[in-house]
Amino acid sequence: MTFPPQPVITQDNVTISIDTVLYFTITDAFRATYEVANLLLAVEQLTVTRLRNVIGSLSLEEALTSRDKINSDLRIVLDEATERWGIRVNRIELKSIDPPGSIQEAMEKQMRAERDKRAAILNAEGQKQSQILEAEGERQAAILRAEGEKQSKILRAQGEGEAIVTVFKSIHEGRPSRELLTYQYIQALPQIAQGEGVTLMVVPSDATAAMGAIAALGGGFQSGQDAAGTSSS
Repeated sequence: MTFPPQPVITQDNVTISIDTVLYFTITDAFRATYEVANLLLAVEQLTVTRLRNVIGSLSLEEALTSRDKINSDLRIVLDEATERWGIRVNRIELKSIDPPGSIQEAMEKQMRAERDKRAAILNAEGQKQSQILEAEGERQAAILRAEGEKQSKILRAQGEGEAIVTVFKSIHEGRPSRELLTYQYIQALPQIAQGEGVTLMVVPSDATAAMGAIAALGGGFQSGQDAAGTSSS
């Protein structure tokens, strides 16, 4: 049995239009015939009355979101009232619940605003996570660079230390004289003087005598070369 749309007022004074479908079974034909003059009209009037009572106790939001509960409550109330008429209500369905156009427009605006709000929250959360991940990546990269530089310095220091040990070992095994060491030191002085930030060089005091001997030896060697050149000419 289908009823025409019925205007119903909710608890918060909003008039809504409801389409209703009622399914019932006649259990006692005698009562259905003689207990009520017009069975269908009586069922319709009773359904509309009970529907207004149930919806009147609910707010608009509850009426829109509690359709199953409304169906169940109406079925119980109608089944109790129609038992004396020889019928049993099997099922009742609210086909549609339509609030006024102004309410629908306001609800649509509210839903759009809610969607925009959720979208903005998700966008902000995404940007936050992106910035966190970017900062974490930069931190990890800085740590790796620092660790690499640290290892590089350690390896360079180890290499220089091993080179010094090797040179010292070679010198020690060769047993060089003091004059040779002094000569090597003198040969290295120009290179040391060219180094950046070198403003002062210290020459060991005990190297003076050796330097003089080396200079004399070098002078004698040069004189020998001159004499050899004269005799050959």
